Amino acid sequence: MKRLTDDEKFMKEAIKQAKKAYALGEVPIGCVIVYEGKIIARAYNRRITDKSALSHAEILAIKKASKVIEDWRLEGCTLYVTLEPCQMCAGAIVQARIPKVVMACDNPKAGCAGSIIDMFHVDKFNHQVEVVKDVCHDECSSMLTNFFKELRNRNDR
Repeated sequence: MKRLTDDEKFMKEAIKQAKKAYALGEVPIGCVIVYEGKIIARAYNRRITDKSALSHAEILAIKKASKVIEDWRLEGCTLYVTLEPCQMCAGAIVQARIPKVVMACDNPKAGCAGSIIDMFHVDKFNHQVEVVKDVCHDECSSMLTNFFKELRNRNDR
């Protein structure tokens, strides 16, 4: 059996969060934030549940991690997310000074880590973000595909 890398291990935890969103009928996006080798925050999409456009997995996880560290600066943290961040989440990641983002899937319709724009590598920003892509890609991609297929089937009835 293949031993998981740390990135795969932590992405599997983000996938567990995404499955919680899926169970609620939310777009299955999960996020964990790691500091010094330990998960300090976990979150999943809750836009429908909370009736808030701000309840993205990354935003909720950043809020939790900031409370744990007792600082808005999350330097030294790594954020793991199952889908490429949107413009709001990418902006929050830059603002929180998170140095590294590991993501499973690109988001061709709203991704701001290179798919549509790359907010993590804007020279004029005072913070740049290292990006690692395609960690546990197939598992996350099929979960998203299945979710949207089920949603279309429900809406077609």
